[in-house]
Amino acid sequence: MRILLAEDDTLLGDGLRAGLRQQGFLVDWVRDGLAAEREIVKGDYQAAVLDLGLPLKDGLDVLQSLRHQKINMPVLVLTARDAVPDRIKGLDLGADDYVVKPVDLFELGARLRSLVRRAHGQTQEMLTCGELQLSPSARTVLLSGQAVALSMREFDLLHVLMLNAQRVMSREQLEQQLYSWGYEVESNAVEVHIHHLRKKLQPDLIQTLRGVGYMLMAPKTPS
Repeated sequence: MRILLAEDDTLLGDGLRAGLRQQGFLVDWVRDGLAAEREIVKGDYQAAVLDLGLPLKDGLDVLQSLRHQKINMPVLVLTARDAVPDRIKGLDLGADDYVVKPVDLFELGARLRSLVRRAHGQTQEMLTCGELQLSPSARTVLLSGQAVALSMREFDLLHVLMLNAQRVMSREQLEQQLYSWGYEVESNAVEVHIHHLRKKLQPDLIQTLRGVGYMLMAPKTPS
């Protein structure tokens, strides 16, 4: 799950990035409001963690601008501004959640997973597709009740496909969700991961639409 972190405090930002990465998030980190808005507008993220006291452009101004542009990506505001009027203003401007510093990293991770679930119309923590189950928090996968061992990239790819089940995802869209800044993506990386998923799960689980992309289908119940 790829997210954008907008935080200008170097020590705090480094700690947040490290803590979220330990929970399986892919984290890109920017340190000012203009950079935050620019990256969010690109639409490559599942959610954003947005500090309010950012240089160049205040976080509330960034949030207001995004919502005026009809960008509906989930945004979690993380700030030291704990006055009730500040929280009300942030929520009214379009924040999906509002957390006052300091925050427990595991709570932050849980809140982000919840935001992403709701953005994809999911209400339960466990994602299901037929006999296939995936837990984003525990990072486990079950097929017909049996645990399936996946690599980090395989898990992340399956997670994205399950969030978008029955929807075609292009290779470029999948790459954007699998790799954060600083990683060189090989041209056939997605195809390799999908090949491995088919072998570990079911051959017809992920359908290829030639020239378009990939789509997760409900797996058949084993006979």
